[in-house]
Amino acid sequence: MSEFLNLLAAGLTVTVNSDDPAYFGGYVNENFVATFEALGLDAAHARAIARASFEASFLEPSARARHLEAVEACFAR
Repeated sequence: MSEFLNLLAAGLTVTVNSDDPAYFGGYVNENFVATFEALGLDAAHARAIARASFEASFLEPSARARHLEAVEACFAR
């Protein structure tokens, strides 16, 4: 199991990000897809990582709640 999966399984907050995409390339969705392809992640991993990205953000609580609801709605489909 990869270290990434070990961290996720241990309950740590794991996110996939982009770092200055205009300079380095690799927008967040491209990074997300590449991570999933490289590690063989599934929908449950995607949900956990998407949730973690909003939970770790500096969003106002009401905005964070809206985004988390949208994540849940997406994965409920």
